[in-house]
Amino acid sequence: MRFQPTRRTRRMAVGAAVVVVLAGMNGPAIWGYAAGQYHDYTINRPAYKAKNGHWDVVDVPRKYRINTIHAALLHTGKVLLVAGSGNNAANFKAKSFRTVLWDPKRNTFTNIPTPKDLFCAGHTQLPDGKLLVAGGTQRYEKLEGDVTKAGGLMIVHNENPDKPMTFPAGTRFTGKENHKTFESKDAVLVPRAKKETKDGKVTVTASTARVYVEALDKGQKNETGTTDNYTVVGLEGADARNSYGIANKLSFDKKDFQGIRDSFEFDPVAERYVTVDPMEEARWYPTLTTLQDGKVLSVSGLDEIGQVVPGKNEVYDPATKKWTYLPQERFFPTYPALFLTDKGKIFYTGSNAGYGPADKGRTPGLWDVESNEFTEVPGISDPDVLETSMSVLLPPAQQQRYMVLGGGGVGEDRKSTARTRIVDLHADKPRFHDGPDLYAKVRYPSSVILPDDTVLTTNGSGDYRGRSDSNVLRAELYDPGAGATRPVADPLVGRNYHSGALLLPDGRVMTFGSDSLFGDEANTRPGTFQQQIDLYTPPYLFRDGRPEIKDTEPRTVKLGEQTSYRTHATGKVAKVRLIRPGSFTHVTNIEQRSIALDFTATSDGVTVTVPKDPSLVPPGWYMLNVIDDRGTPSEAVWVKVPVADDLAKADQEKQKEREKKEEKEKDQE
Repeated sequence: MRFQPTRRTRRMAVGAAVVVVLAGMNGPAIWGYAAGQYHDYTINRPAYKAKNGHWDVVDVPRKYRINTIHAALLHTGKVLLVAGSGNNAANFKAKSFRTVLWDPKRNTFTNIPTPKDLFCAGHTQLPDGKLLVAGGTQRYEKLEGDVTKAGGLMIVHNENPDKPMTFPAGTRFTGKENHKTFESKDAVLVPRAKKETKDGKVTVTASTARVYVEALDKGQKNETGTTDNYTVVGLEGADARNSYGIANKLSFDKKDFQGIRDSFEFDPVAERYVTVDPMEEARWYPTLTTLQDGKVLSVSGLDEIGQVVPGKNEVYDPATKKWTYLPQERFFPTYPALFLTDKGKIFYTGSNAGYGPADKGRTPGLWDVESNEFTEVPGISDPDVLETSMSVLLPPAQQQRYMVLGGGGVGEDRKSTARTRIVDLHADKPRFHDGPDLYAKVRYPSSVILPDDTVLTTNGSGDYRGRSDSNVLRAELYDPGAGATRPVADPLVGRNYHSGALLLPDGRVMTFGSDSLFGDEANTRPGTFQQQIDLYTPPYLFRDGRPEIKDTEPRTVKLGEQTSYRTHATGKVAKVRLIRPGSFTHVTNIEQRSIALDFTATSDGVTVTVPKDPSLVPPGWYMLNVIDDRGTPSEAVWVKVPVADDLAKADQEKQKEREKKEEKEKDQE
C-alpha cells in the first residue's frame, strides 16, 4: 500500500525545508544565537557558579551613569564613584564635574556636588574614615597641530621681602628683548622674598612661582626661541622693579594635561567634599600613600605646566590639614605603586601609569622616606613593560610578598606581557621571581584581594587602551599559598584604561570603567566610555551557608588590643582577616591589604587580636571577616584602628616644636 502524506505531514515537510533553506542562508546567525543560548545556560548552572562564580550587571538609572575614573569603598559601606570631567573635554569646558555615591546593599545612588575637576586626582583613606582626594585637572592636553597659540612656562619672581604678590589670571607679561606679550591662564601667588641678616649684612633672595602663559593672538609670529626677561604689565614703581617674569622657549609644542594643587576630604557621613589646604605642588596623576602615623605621602604627577613633578614629594597631616615638602627629592613616573611595608619603608614595585621618561625612576626598590635612601630590588622580568601593570600585596600582609601582574611598554608602545613577578621582602636578599603567567598578555588588569586569601584578576587589553579590539574578557583566581591560578567566569564587557575593581563588604567584587581609544578592530571609529558597572560573585558565595558575625555595630580597636565577636558557622572558624577598603584608579590600588588576625575560639564566637605594628596596620577603618574551614567568608563588619598612641604623642610634640619655631621666626621678622 502506497503511503499518502496527510495535510499535517505536508506542512511539517514544507516547514522543515524552509528551516533548511533559512539555515543555509543564515547559518552563522542561527549558530551564534544557539551558541549564545547555550553559553547562558552553562554559566547559570549551579555547578558552574559553585566552581567559577557569576557576573551580574548593576542596574544604574541613567541620571547616575558617569565615566567612573576613580572608586573608593567608604566605611559606611557605600562606594564613591568619581568622574570629574570624565576624560571629556566638553565636560571640562562646561565645568561639568561628576561624583556619584552608590549604596551596593540597597542599590541606591546620590549625585554629589563636585568642587573641582578631580579627573586623574590621587586618593587614600584617612584615619578617621574620610577619603583624601588631592590633585586633578587644570587643563586638557593639546596635541601638536592642535596648538594655535604659542605658550609655555613663565617663572614669576618677587624680590620684595615685605609682601607677597598675587597676579590674577589674565596678567600680561611683555618681553624686554622680544617685545612679545603673553598672558597667564591662571592666578599665581608669589611669596615674599627671603630676607636674611648675617654679620650685619642683609641679603634678599627672590621667591618664585610658576604659571602657564599664552600669546594674545594665534600665529607662528608669536613664538619665541630664547630666554627673555618679562615686565609685568600694569605694575609701577617699586612693584615693577621687584616683580618680573623669566621664560625660555614659548612655542607650539604639544601641551600635556596640567594639574591642580587643590585638596579635599570627602566626609562619608555628611556625604560631601570639605576643602583643606592645597598641596605645595600641582599634581595630575599623583599617588597618595597613607603612612603608619596616618599622614599621607603625595608623590609625582604632572604639574601646572604639564611636566612631571621633578621629585618634589610632600606629606599631608590630617591633624593640621596642611602639606609639607619632604626635605629631599626623589623622582617617580606618574601613578607609581608605592606600598607601606611592615618596616615603615615604602616599596616601589615598578608599576606606574602614564608619564615620565623611559630611563628614569622605573626601577623597583625600597625607599626610606626619612633618609631618602633607595635600595634597588633586582630580578624583575620584562622591566621595560611595567607601565600599566597591576601590583598587589599578597595576602596575608604579614608575609610581605608582592606581586606585579602584566603591563605594557612606555606610552603608546604596543608591547605587553602575561608575566607575573613575585618578591618576598622578608628574604635575606629580596629578589623578584616569575609567578604563573596570566590568562593573556595584558595592560590594565584589575586585581582584588578576597577574604579567603585568593586574588581575583580580571580584564585588561593586549594593546594601548584596547587598540585594535584587543580587550581581554578573561578572569582568574590566584592562590598565593599554592602558587597556582585557575580560570573563573569570563567578565561581561571589556575593560582597559580608566577601569578598576573593588572588594565589597558582602564578599562580592565590583568592576567599573573602560576608556577604549577606538571602537573597532580597524581603529577607524572613536571609542566610547564603558559606564556599565558589574558585580562578580565568587564561588565561595554559592556554597550552602556562610559564617555570620552577629555583632555588626562598628567598633574601635587599638593596635595590640583584643576584641570578641559572637559568631555562627556551620563549620569551624579557620581564620580571621582584617581587610583595608580599596581606593582604585589607573591600575593602582595600594590601599588594599589583608591582615591575618590571631584568634581564639570562645563558647559563642571568637576573640581576635590586632597586630601591634602600625606599618602593618596603618590607621583607618577596616573590614573584618571570619572564614570557615571550607574557605567561605562571613559578611564583613567594620573596625576602626586609630593612630598608635606613641605615634600620636610624638606627633603632638613635633607640632608644638613647629609652632614655637614659627612664633620665633615671626618675632625675628
